[in-house]
Amino acid sequence: MGIILLQTKKALVVVNADVYVAYDLGKIEYTIDEQTKTLTILSIPKEEIKISPDLEYYDIQADFFNPFEAEDYNAIKNRVKQSLTKKLEESDLKKNAQNRLISELSKFYILTNSLGWTLQYNEKNINSIDELKGLKL
Repeated sequence: MGIILLQTKKALVVVNADVYVAYDLGKIEYTIDEQTKTLTILSIPKEEIKISPDLEYYDIQADFFNPFEAEDYNAIKNRVKQSLTKKLEESDLKKNAQNRLISELSKFYILTNSLGWTLQYNEKNINSIDELKGLKL
């Protein structure tokens, strides 16, 4: 007759996380043509996503033969990050960041338009703020 050992590990984990989605406007590539009075945006950087979870472990339960080890903590952290990434995709954070980007790009349009210049993106003239809202980023 063999002996079967059931080994279980449990931990109560409280997660507080800082999650942000932002565009680094300093990475926008553009050219200025003074002859044609045109500001051409060549590329807009991809959004930057940062997820910084703060994990607090409570009520860690393990047995003598199956203790919690570093790989267990890393697995929990990875699972938390995956869950937070999924929640980010389901949230409005990306859309809100895009709206903030369009708001900042609107300032480019207002400035160029007020100076009698033309704003271009993807080889297309931007003639209104509404056109900025329809950009494929």
